[in-house]
Amino acid sequence: MSQGSLFIVSAPSGGGKTSLTRALVPRLAQHGVTASISVSFTTRAPRPGEDHGVHYHFIDEAGFAGKIARGDFLEHAEVFGRRYGTGLSETRALLDAGHDVILDIDWQGARQVKREWPQAIGIFILPPSVAELERRLRSRSQDSEKVIAERMREAHDEIAHHAEYDYLIINERFEQALEEMAAIFLEPRLRSQRQLTAHAGLVGQLLAPGAG
Repeated sequence: MSQGSLFIVSAPSGGGKTSLTRALVPRLAQHGVTASISVSFTTRAPRPGEDHGVHYHFIDEAGFAGKIARGDFLEHAEVFGRRYGTGLSETRALLDAGHDVILDIDWQGARQVKREWPQAIGIFILPPSVAELERRLRSRSQDSEKVIAERMREAHDEIAHHAEYDYLIINERFEQALEEMAAIFLEPRLRSQRQLTAHAGLVGQLLAPGAG
């Protein structure tokens, strides 16, 4: 079984990252590719409708600090005063099982992952305009004006790091952005060496004396 690939997906808040990655998993399954979205650890409280172990692993500050001390994180960062981290052993287990793993993290985490895992593929999602980004943030109807203003400032800082990624996707039309993301995930699996490893038997048959 071939090892899965590690993908980093980053975007400003409101960029559509969560919607795209959740739609991407079943789209890839149609191509026979098993992909999993990494479930991060966080110190923030659950929001309505969020379940432990499904959306996040919710953990207190002491527990998070303990995991840092033990080297249990592939990456970790502080965002809006809350800590987020990617479990190292969980990520390795999925990759070893042949899953492509999607890390939904910010630029701080992306830098850490790239240092430890240089072959990880980075994808940055951009909104089509500042006005559309603000509209998406307001459409959630769950944040105050102060929070929205803060998120817009954070978005500017996040977008400033777009050049550190391997691919850029403009999320203007959702279906097009989804197709572009799927193409990025499929490309490594179609590279010659990986295809030869996966289909060595077929190639051997095609090249056998008398074949054809």
